[in-house]
Amino acid sequence: MLDIKFLRENPEIVKQNIKNKFQDQKLPLVDEVIELDTERRRVIREADELRGSRNKYSKQIGALMAQGKREEAEEMKRLVTENANKLAEDEALEKELDEKIKKIMMIIPNIIDPSVPIGKDDSENVEIQKYGEPVVPDFEIPYHTDIMERFAGIDLESARRVAGNGFYYLMGDIARVHSAVISYARDFMIERGFTYCIPPFMIRSDVVTGVMSFAEMEAMMYKIEGEDLFLIGTSEHSMIGKFIDQIIPEAELPYTLTSYSPCFRKEKGAHGIEERGVYRIHQFEKQEMIVVCKPEDSMIWYDKLWQNTVDLFRSLDIPVRTLECCSGDLADLKVKSCDVEAWSPRQKKYFEVGSCSNLGEAQARRLRIRVNGEDGKYLAHTLNNTVVAPPRMLIAFLENNLNADGSVNIPVALRPYMGGTEKLIPKK
Repeated sequence: MLDIKFLRENPEIVKQNIKNKFQDQKLPLVDEVIELDTERRRVIREADELRGSRNKYSKQIGALMAQGKREEAEEMKRLVTENANKLAEDEALEKELDEKIKKIMMIIPNIIDPSVPIGKDDSENVEIQKYGEPVVPDFEIPYHTDIMERFAGIDLESARRVAGNGFYYLMGDIARVHSAVISYARDFMIERGFTYCIPPFMIRSDVVTGVMSFAEMEAMMYKIEGEDLFLIGTSEHSMIGKFIDQIIPEAELPYTLTSYSPCFRKEKGAHGIEERGVYRIHQFEKQEMIVVCKPEDSMIWYDKLWQNTVDLFRSLDIPVRTLECCSGDLADLKVKSCDVEAWSPRQKKYFEVGSCSNLGEAQARRLRIRVNGEDGKYLAHTLNNTVVAPPRMLIAFLENNLNADGSVNIPVALRPYMGGTEKLIPKK
């Protein structure tokens, strides 16, 4: 969410940013919020004057009564009553205007970083760099669920009976690889200085609206009926929410945290062949990383975060590339974002396995996360990035480590988490 003062003083910058994000339907909101803000400030001035008059009148009443001027005192009391009624109206109007302004400001997108490429959607994202050599083997690579079934490692039919589409049972060696990847990712981040955390898997509505846009909320979040609680779509939500209404001593920054959680997502509109299996699902597990830092350090941390994901995938012999998200592909709170994509030998292309985002002060403003610095209080910057999400990670892992005989190699880094196993042998 933008600072209303910034919008008031820089309306054309805000409008150009909206155009750069191809959200022209939001352009009228800038003038609308400026008008509301002008009226709000007028009401505040009037209320302040009324409060000043009330204090003056109150003193005069006492003086008049002391002088025996009862009629004049009664007239002054009448003015005080009128003053109080008008003040109550102004205070109610100020509250109403505050709510209207906040509602609009929550919709107006954050100012994107100048380095972000301008483009309409993800088809115009820009490749930054490739890591590792993408290989297409000389044998056919089956669809990922077919590979899993050779190991008796997945049961979609039972999951459909139990929970419907978008769920799965992982079994045996495949389930073990899943857990091994999560454990390896946890230790990988701990070794890089991050503090391990297991957060709440449900959050209140004020945290939801603090960490994401309304559009994201509607498309992603599951609401707990009868409760002010939502299932998290990623542990970033509860991890950033951890700092709601906090004033953080500057000396304690940065906070670097890595968190494990199950994730729950509606995944509205998911369809097509690559949406089958465990590519897009309603429940999965993920290791996340988040940073809360000083504004001047946020871009440094942004580069460190996505590099962590690249390094982890390369340690498991999976080729990846980084992709700069263009303006139209950025969620409204994001200043800058890049995707990490893994190589799929079966599809002969890369697909997304993680996303790194710098949200500037947007989440901190919504959640009131402030830093107590030498020169006063200021808003923190927040960042997040996927370490690994095993459902998609499993796809990349199985395809890139598959042998012609159907066996799957276990990279050296993962073997301690697999009881020393070097290779998975199919059961079918």
